[in-house]
Amino acid sequence: QVQLVESGGGLVQPGGSLRLSCEASGSISRLNLMGWYRQAPGKERELVASFSIGGSTDYADSVKGRFTISRDNAKNTVYLQMNNLKPEDTAVYYCKLTNWTITPTTYWGQGTQVTVSS
Repeated sequence: QVQLVESGGGLVQPGGSLRLSCEASGSISRLNLMGWYRQAPGKERELVASFSIGGSTDYADSVKGRFTISRDNAKNTVYLQMNNLKPEDTAVYYCKLTNWTITPTTYWGQGTQVTVSS
C-alpha cells in the first residue's frame, strides 16, 4: 500500500500563489509516476500536471506558464507551484502515484481544497 498526504491548499486572492506538497510513503516502486489532478464542483477530475515515464512533464493547457510541477525523490515528495491563480483554478487538488510495475497500481491522496476568490 501507498499513502499520499497532500498539504498547502487554502484560500487565496486572484493573482496570488500557493504551493502544494504531496508526500508518499509505503510500498513505492523504484519506477513510479506522480502527478496532480483537480476536480471542481460539477466537473470531472482532470489532469493538472504530471511526470511522464521519461521524466518529462505534462501540463493542462489552462495552467501552462503559471503552474510548475517538481519532485524531491529523496523525500518521495511532489510539489505544485501555482502562480497567478485565477477563480477558475478553484477545485479540490489530488495527488496521484502510479507504481509502474508489471501490474501498474494507482493511488490517490485525500485531496486539498484550493479556493481562489476576492
